[in-house]
Formats: sequence, structure tokens, C-alpha cells
Amino acid sequence: MVNLEWYRTFKAIYETGTLTGAAEALYISQPGVSLHLSSLESYVGYKLFDRTSRKMVSTEKGKILYNFIQEALCKLESAEQHFHKSTEKDTPTISIGMCFETFQITLEPYLPELPFNVIIKFGEYPQMISDLDSGILDLIITPQKDNNKNIEYTPFSKELIVLVAGKTTDTRGFEMCMNNSIELEKWLKQQKWYGTTGDMEHLIRFWHANFSRRPDFKPNYIVPNLNSIVRCLTAGGGFAVIPDFLCKREIDNGDVKLVWEGDKKIENTLYFGNRKKTIYEKEIKLIQQVFEKEMT
Repeated sequence: MVNLEWYRTFKAIYETGTLTGAAEALYISQPGVSLHLSSLESYVGYKLFDRTSRKMVSTEKGKILYNFIQEALCKLESAEQHFHKSTEKDTPTISIGMCFETFQITLEPYLPELPFNVIIKFGEYPQMISDLDSGILDLIITPQKDNNKNIEYTPFSKELIVLVAGKTTDTRGFEMCMNNSIELEKWLKQQKWYGTTGDMEHLIRFWHANFSRRPDFKPNYIVPNLNSIVRCLTAGGGFAVIPDFLCKREIDNGDVKLVWEGDKKIENTLYFGNRKKTIYEKEIKLIQQVFEKEMT
């Protein structure tokens, strides 16, 4: 009989687009994710994903399987969380959706101090919004919003997408090319770059805004997430394009250089998203205060 965890792992890979993203979302190892996927593919008898260098691309049969099981798995997850809440009457449980990097630098250090239980869910923002509306999540941290009348979005911070470098990086060439965009692009492409296993949306948007084209090079070093990039830059040289709040402390301490905000700045507004009718207003307010303290 098929293992239900194989389906959960398949769903996580489909929604995050990478084995690493699925492992982070499920709190399991990447080899475990690979094992679940290979077991499920062996069970169903066909490939569910085409592997590329940067992303797991669903096959047509993979899309059919996802559409068939997605609603059922979401209902099981919802039942699991509602059951968890009902069995702990004295201590409420708050479910929060956000990106992995945001969790690490903001809420993670505060978890032991919170007077209630917390479930953190990582994933794509559209899915988070859907989970919030359906009651699976109680609060989301998102740069995206929709027109759902049941959800209230409150802006609380902004993130600027910037070019940063390791503290040992020689940036004199950058300064010499600043007034010539053609030479600047050429010089930057010759440098060492850090990226993640995802699509590197930040780099693509930044490059297109400032050079009117997509970057036509691949990063030299591919690491699991944006916080890994910051740690690598702190330890040595190289360049990356990331949100400024992820490395604010390192920039202030001189461990990372803020090289360029771009001639055309890319700024995202971050929102708290929660249902207008909620029984967890007090708990949500406390979480919001943590984010306001760390990010504003």
C-alpha cells in the first residue's frame, strides 16, 4: 500500500519547486525527500518530475496526480491542525505562513518565549493566501496580496532588493564602471556570484530593471537559501542580489558590503495577512510586534 508521506512529499516538491524547499517545508532531510519521490515514482510507474539544474519541473502526469490529491491532502492537514487545537484547550496554537529566511532572522529566536504554541509553514505566497482563507493558517507574512474581502492586509515594512558583496571583495572595478552601464554589466558578469536552488527571482528582477535584460550567467555557488548566501559572504568574497533586511546586521557590522541599490530601485512592501474574524487576535498582535521590532 502506498505511504501517505510519499504524497505529502510529492505535494511539497510540486509547490516549492525544489527538493531543498520541500525538505525545509516538511522538516525532513533532502535525502529523505528524494527517497519518498523515487518510491512514489516506482509505485505509480512513471516520472513525476523532470530534473533541471535549478528546479523540479512537473511532468504532465505529475500535474494530473497533484490536481487529484491536492484537495484531499489539504483537508487532512486542516483536520490535523484543528484536532491539535482542540486537544490543547488551555494553550492556543497559532499557524503562521512565511518564507524560510524571514522566519530564521525574525521569529525563530523568540519561539521559546511565546506563551502559545506555533506551527510554521513555508511555501509559495499564493498558496499561503489560500490556506489563510480556508483556516489552515492564522497569519501570513507576505509581499503579495489579493482582493479577498475576508482577509485584512496591514503593511508593516519594506524590503529593498540590493547588490551586496563579501567584505573581502574588491569593488574598485565596480566604482570605475558606475557611469557606463555596458562596462558595468560586463564587469559584474566576470565576478563570483552566489545563488540559491530556486529561480533567483531577485537577481532576475534586479538585472532586468538596471540592464534591461535577464542575466545570462549562472551563479558560481549554489546554496540552499538566502541566509546561506549571507553567511558565505560574511566569510569571504563574492556578489549576490538579496533583500536588504536579510543582511542589515551584517552590513551594519561591516561583514557584508552594500554595493548598489540600483539605478532603478526594486522595493517590496511586506504585509501582515490575517482573517478579519479571528479568535486569536491577542496572539497575532504579539507576533506582529516581534516582526515590527525586527524589521522596522
